[in-house]
Amino acid sequence: MNTQAIYADAGTPALPLHLLDRSGYDAWRAAQPAAVSAWLDAQAFQPVPGAIALLPGEAGIAGAVCGIGDALDPCSYAHAPLALPPGAWTPAAEPAAEALAALQLGWGLGSYRFDRYKAAPRVPARLRLAQLDAEALDVLQATARVRDWVNTPTQDMGPEQLEAAARELAAAHGAQVEVVAGDALLERNFPAIHAVGRASHRAPRLIELRWGGDDAGRPHVVVVGKGVCFDTGGLDIKPADGMRNMKKDMGGAAHALALAGLVMARRLPVRLSLLVPAVENAIGPDAYRPGEVVATRAGVSVEIDNTDAEGRVVLCDALAYAGEGKPALIVDFATLTGAARIALGPDLPALFANDDALAAQWLAAGERTRDPVWRMPLWRPYLRYLTSHVADLANAGSRMAGAVTAALYLERFVPAGIPWAHLDTYAWNDASRPGHPAGGEALGLRSAWAMLKARYGG
Repeated sequence: MNTQAIYADAGTPALPLHLLDRSGYDAWRAAQPAAVSAWLDAQAFQPVPGAIALLPGEAGIAGAVCGIGDALDPCSYAHAPLALPPGAWTPAAEPAAEALAALQLGWGLGSYRFDRYKAAPRVPARLRLAQLDAEALDVLQATARVRDWVNTPTQDMGPEQLEAAARELAAAHGAQVEVVAGDALLERNFPAIHAVGRASHRAPRLIELRWGGDDAGRPHVVVVGKGVCFDTGGLDIKPADGMRNMKKDMGGAAHALALAGLVMARRLPVRLSLLVPAVENAIGPDAYRPGEVVATRAGVSVEIDNTDAEGRVVLCDALAYAGEGKPALIVDFATLTGAARIALGPDLPALFANDDALAAQWLAAGERTRDPVWRMPLWRPYLRYLTSHVADLANAGSRMAGAVTAALYLERFVPAGIPWAHLDTYAWNDASRPGHPAGGEALGLRSAWAMLKARYGG
């Protein structure tokens, strides 16, 4: 993301921007000249979130008033870049430090446009600050990466492009990447990843990035992301409307890659492993079939009840591999179930965790960052919905509690005693709102970073 198009240099001439909520508006208005008050009255301006009023001056525009809500919510400011005329703007009164960081991040979120195939209709207004917050810039870049990767159509974002994204991050931060692809997955005991991806002309693969390994005393954190680069549903084919946006089914991988980038950029004192099982769930002569029994790395046999429940099948090999190193923490991201969206809607990712303290830390981080998640139960009696009569486990089997049973399936492959959290995220905005343009979205990324930073003392 080109931050020079978003933030103006400190010496750039800029117009004043009055950032006001309901509690501060009346006092500010009373201190203004009568002409300004009359001008605002003529427009019936109210300092509600999303409101903008330009203030007239002798030579044109003298400034603007921007209505905001929660001062610590970045999206309170995100309408401004495209509501204001192009040019540089600066806060008329500098906010407190946390609000200033939220303003900076929100300005970037509101300026984002995916322009790889279509030019943006206009340039955003730029924000001038005395000094930019480095962490907020890194968080913005990570969010933009998720959006870019998810928005990119499948012909330009397949398993090999996810590998290229991991290699680019590794090169930038001195990490190492190892990839197991094609039939080598069988040789290296990743049979479930191979089964899902074998029908595609694009070879399935497991992408592994390692960073911080020189310090064995650091806690080992593993981040896993579902990288299904397109999901037809397989032989249990999706209807057209369900398949339309399935380029986004690698949204979990996008979140995992972006979080790994944040960990490395901010030099969090951990040993990091990133695992992305990257496949395309295609239809072809060698597509895996309903009723097939698939081997897994953990030695658990899985009967395929539904080929459209493929994300958990690729993730189970990655989670089993993650657990072999006995890390301090495993976190996975996945666009896993429609059931989570039915339960919580598009804005609230469903959080599952086998550790109450870990869940509480992520929930608290979500409140601090205004990037909420909602905890759902690992209700183990529902494992009965994954019963198979011919294998150790079925990958699906009931419409009941679909997000819960998917999480329970994943938990089966996490070794006991290792703290683990699973985020079932939508990774998408169905329509545009300030700070949330239609298309790919990072949901749970900022709170995941804040949780890791609080947990490991970044």
